[in-house]
Amino acid sequence: MKDVGDLIYIYDTTLRDGTQAEGISLTVEDKLKITSKIDELGVHYIEGGWPGSNPKDLEYFKRVKELPLKQAKISAFSSTRRAGCRVEEDTNIKALLEAETPVVAIFGKTWDYHVTMALKTTLQENINMIKDTVCYLKKHGREVIYDAEQFFDGFKANPDYALATLKAAAEAGADWIVLCDTNGGCLPEEIERIINRVQEEIKTPLGIHAHNDAELAVANSLAAVKCGARQVQGCINGFGERCGNANLCSVIPNLQLKMGLSTIGDLSLKRLTEVSRYVSEIANMNPMNNQPFVGASAFAHKAGIHVSAILKDPVTYEHINPELVGNRRRVLVSELAGASNILFKARELGLDLTKDSESTRRLSSEIKELEHKGYQFEGAEASLELLLQRSAGQKAEFFTLESLKILVEKRPANGNGEELINSEAMIKLRVGDQVMHTAAEGDGPVNAVDNALRKALEGFYPSLKEMHLVDYKVRVLDGKDGTRAKVRVLIESADSEGTWSTVGLSENIIEASWQALTDSMNYFLLRRRNKKT
Repeated sequence: MKDVGDLIYIYDTTLRDGTQAEGISLTVEDKLKITSKIDELGVHYIEGGWPGSNPKDLEYFKRVKELPLKQAKISAFSSTRRAGCRVEEDTNIKALLEAETPVVAIFGKTWDYHVTMALKTTLQENINMIKDTVCYLKKHGREVIYDAEQFFDGFKANPDYALATLKAAAEAGADWIVLCDTNGGCLPEEIERIINRVQEEIKTPLGIHAHNDAELAVANSLAAVKCGARQVQGCINGFGERCGNANLCSVIPNLQLKMGLSTIGDLSLKRLTEVSRYVSEIANMNPMNNQPFVGASAFAHKAGIHVSAILKDPVTYEHINPELVGNRRRVLVSELAGASNILFKARELGLDLTKDSESTRRLSSEIKELEHKGYQFEGAEASLELLLQRSAGQKAEFFTLESLKILVEKRPANGNGEELINSEAMIKLRVGDQVMHTAAEGDGPVNAVDNALRKALEGFYPSLKEMHLVDYKVRVLDGKDGTRAKVRVLIESADSEGTWSTVGLSENIIEASWQALTDSMNYFLLRRRNKKT
């Protein structure tokens, strides 16, 4: 029997189960990058894919051998042999061995209904399939993890048969038996009751693989560990089919910080937020701001009373120190903010403001009035920083507008049925005592303004070439006013060092866009200037 000690082993299946999520498709290069990053986090196993299912995973397993991994063992995934087929002749098992990973994970049926309905075979043949496959893989020197698919539903339907499938894997020499809540519908008390029963019969180390269809995957994983499971399977950010898998970004800190168990270590835990965001970026998925522990909003404070309290002691409104998981505390400034919120932001920026000063009260009133009009600073912290800098008497504008004219020309369809719409912006800017007058075309009036701004300014500020627009959103605030309604424009920009957001508001969408766009450029230039000094 494998001796696992007191360590809780983390088995990451982001590259296999996680890619079954809607909207996620990873290239081999993507999978290799994520492998390296998750290895740096300190997880113990990384499941790379199913080598018998597609050429991409076959290539991954060839190339992953070249990675200088520090910690993780790479695991290849497959099913037990097919019914009525000799294990050594099964193509999936051949591919599994050809992947040449030190660890293999195979899944088998534990629910009698699935055996007869899905596999169309007998209950005894299913037992034989499990035993033959595990035994064969052990003879080839692999560490074998047996994933008992649909185990909890199978146990509830026929406990004797479900346990018989586990015994078959254990007797064949499986190093781990992982109990899967594949449908994701179990409650924590069911997980505990069933695992306690399993441990009366099975002495092989147990693991848990929970899906999140009832929003309980993390709770069920923790419940399993409480009952003696020593391996937890899951995905970074909870990616996975349907509602996802157990979110390792929540499982790991809960195990380590709340339950006091050993997993990846304190130093590695501080990289959790970085890894979470990296995987989202590679997977082309927007990070979930409200995700516990690692989300941008996980330690964000908005209400003035809350901020006043955390300035005295953060424990008043934070369940852990955000730095333990590599996150940071954020204070949002909005119409709900008090002087404490502004004071906190000022301290972050190194500005000399005091809570009871007239300038702080005036700034608080100004922000509340602006938000009442429709501005939203909690989603545009770069615009807020510029506002604070100006209120503190700091220079935060690097150019001033003399004039802006925009022409939009629409022509009838040509012979190919294509309409011609041309946008041109003519702009006059002052930088110091110099005036720059230029024009540029673009794909729409906002793009034309952006191009004209850059054309006018890049001679003075060449570094502007390094920033680019990431996202552009328009929100209509007063729909009942029709085309006269106010619109709020949020622009997200980025450079090699990060991203930032700015806001503009007007009844004129071009003016709102101008505000957000020029704030974005001024913020970029301000940050570059401060970095030099």
